[in-house]
Amino acid sequence: MADSPQLYAPVLRDGSGAVDVVLGAGHPGFSDPDYRARRNALAAEALDWQPGRPVPEPEYTAVEHDVWRVVARELEPLHRLHACRAFLDAKEELDLPADRVPQLREVSGRLAPTTGFTYLPVAGLAPLRDFYGAFSGSVFFSTQYLRHPSMPLYTPEPDVIHEVIGHANQLADRGFAALYRLVGEAVARTTGEEALRFLSRVFWFSLEFGVVYERGEPKAYGAGILSSCGETAAFRTAQVRPLDLAAMGTLPYDITRYQPVLFAARSMSHLLDSLTLFFASFDDDVHARLARQAAA
Repeated sequence: MADSPQLYAPVLRDGSGAVDVVLGAGHPGFSDPDYRARRNALAAEALDWQPGRPVPEPEYTAVEHDVWRVVARELEPLHRLHACRAFLDAKEELDLPADRVPQLREVSGRLAPTTGFTYLPVAGLAPLRDFYGAFSGSVFFSTQYLRHPSMPLYTPEPDVIHEVIGHANQLADRGFAALYRLVGEAVARTTGEEALRFLSRVFWFSLEFGVVYERGEPKAYGAGILSSCGETAAFRTAQVRPLDLAAMGTLPYDITRYQPVLFAARSMSHLLDSLTLFFASFDDDVHARLARQAAA
């Protein structure tokens, strides 16, 4: 989730029920009518879905499967080189297909026996409170579209590759899954929008773009890093700062470029202990205290 949701493609529905995913002029699929029609159709399926009903299972095309295959193939050696041990072990246990796009039902079926998480559909960017709040019930709202095939290694918005290769592999680890649930519980204790934004930024600089040291080397655990070939290859060139929750909750970020500043825990135990304590206690009062600390 970003500081500037307007950078994502908003999903609109008119009075007749027609759905339009509004792609910006710089989007790789802006001038592709077939891609735009596909995005609209997938968004409409997600908007029409109701809790308790079967999750939509789009029939992915050969082109879409190929986009997934290309990204999975390119990420594999990068993960081996740059991902932390917990992510690699969880990825092996989850064992997602590398040659085709899995349905969300399949992702849920693989996650549920390990950490209990379920994937449900969303048309586009979900409101922060809805998206993060669902974590407390072990629910992850995921898009189902894929990035434009002309640029398989780049997306200006989170697609099913990001949601599944990044987040589902992360959620297959019990420690990370527990942190997600704590995030959802923190949302329920948070009433102010600035506090919610602070929480989302800590999530961004940890579970989206977090780094942890293993045997003296920086390793990525964030889903935003590990679902992006370019970001995974380049994250060591960022300015890597020590874990600092006050700074993480107040530092602006730009979703259109590689992250220039990242925060690293000293070890996995340091990471889990620090984030567990933070997410388990976070509320409006904690936000106020940390915001004052960051401003001092």
